[in-house]
Amino acid sequence: MTLKKGKNAPDHAVGGRNRPNLNHVTGSKSVERAEKPDSSFPRRALPVEAAPTETPFWEKPLADLTRAEWEQLCDGCGRCCLVKLEDEDTGAIYHTSVACKLLDQQSCRCGDYPQRRRYVPDCVRLTLEKLADIPWLPPTCAYVLRFRGKPLPPWHPLISGDPESVSRAGVSARGRIEAGEDDVETDDLPDFIRLWPKRWPKKARW
Repeated sequence: MTLKKGKNAPDHAVGGRNRPNLNHVTGSKSVERAEKPDSSFPRRALPVEAAPTETPFWEKPLADLTRAEWEQLCDGCGRCCLVKLEDEDTGAIYHTSVACKLLDQQSCRCGDYPQRRRYVPDCVRLTLEKLADIPWLPPTCAYVLRFRGKPLPPWHPLISGDPESVSRAGVSARGRIEAGEDDVETDDLPDFIRLWPKRWPKKARW
């Protein structure tokens, strides 16, 4: 079987035995969360606080959010920054435990968010319009939850007030990443396919 690169992916062609035909799909955050194109936007926005008499911005429709509010929805789990593979025949997406080259494996944040497109040209820019068409975002993702009209979970930093709550809930990729993409040959990526990036951790359910 032949493994071929997927759309917006590095140019690799690999092979393997007894494996599905997989396209290489990049890890993302490597998902750009910017609502509108702006390459100068900083790595992390300052917290945006709702006035006491207003509805918290994270309860508003996604279409009503400002750029800073949109950025603040990210819980920093790092799951979207894991390398993904696409079955060439079926289109099925497989997640791996291999991290994007720019992901800080301890903080699970992009190591160079302002310049990420320079080093990861196929970084996907997440927009409201794209949410319905991206099948590989984790089910715990705040963008996915709000897009579906669901509330943020108690462990989300905007609710808990503590970024570490993501890790305590078992949602963060911290401690579960097995390699960086520069350390793994493309031929070997299928060996790192894992189920946990697409699952709700038991501790995170509410």
